[in-house]
Amino acid sequence: MNAVSTPDEEPRLLDYSKGGPTVLRILLGAQLRRLRRARGISPDEAGHAIRASHAKISRLELGRVSFKERDVADLLTLYGMSDPEERTALLDLARQANSPGWWHKYGDVLPSWFEVYVGLEEAASVIRTYELQFVPGLLQTPEYAKSVILLGWPNAGSDELQRRIALRMTRQERLEGRDAVKLWAVVDEAALRRPLGGADVMKAQIKHLIEATQNPNVTLQVIPFDRGGHAAAGGPFTILRFEERELPDVVYMEQLTSALYLDKPEETDTYMQVMNTLCVEARPASQTRAFLEGLLREVG
Repeated sequence: MNAVSTPDEEPRLLDYSKGGPTVLRILLGAQLRRLRRARGISPDEAGHAIRASHAKISRLELGRVSFKERDVADLLTLYGMSDPEERTALLDLARQANSPGWWHKYGDVLPSWFEVYVGLEEAASVIRTYELQFVPGLLQTPEYAKSVILLGWPNAGSDELQRRIALRMTRQERLEGRDAVKLWAVVDEAALRRPLGGADVMKAQIKHLIEATQNPNVTLQVIPFDRGGHAAAGGPFTILRFEERELPDVVYMEQLTSALYLDKPEETDTYMQVMNTLCVEARPASQTRAFLEGLLREVG
């Protein structure tokens, strides 16, 4: 569900029927924020209406927490939303937003800070990513993924390890089907030459990347060693873009035990400029297959 408005009219609702719970929460939060501002109601006043703090209203409007249907109903009343059809649509959206995504079944191996990313990845229409050390997760083979996972969880038991691998492989389903995400990955040559998991694992991984370049939804570029330094000196990052106009671009940067999410235009625009520069500095995508085949011969 989207909303549009002009300066002389209140927001009106448009049909919205796709997206996982993470995106639905963000959309509903944006609707509530727009309705509140249209009525000139402060966050403190809104919080008082649902027996909550200013901070909770902020979290609700950003889609960072789940919604209680009663709270949404009370806020809609406060904001003057009396049309039965529009109220029903938003309350239905609140219920959908609280439905667990497929990734919730991996809750035992999915940290909360990464759960947000998986939800955003599920709903993104375009993902642009730069990787310095590893092959991007959406392009990893199971054996390569195992080697990467063991770096972060060296003491993981067999069952835990298999569940972490299964989660990563399930995420890769976003690259297939009618609503497949478009992935544009820029990878440093170092990530492809580092023998993670051994020669056999890397050989299979490179073959997998060659196959991936045949997927019309995947664009893969490599930044060669001879380029020297480049624009992304700060490290790897990912930009997620959505079809819904209500959703801003999100920049994701993973850390050891947490992650940073940026969605303010003054922040995301800078990363978009860096990403565009990286694409210019990297070998053209048309040369990627030949480079990988040459690398495969070296590994073999």
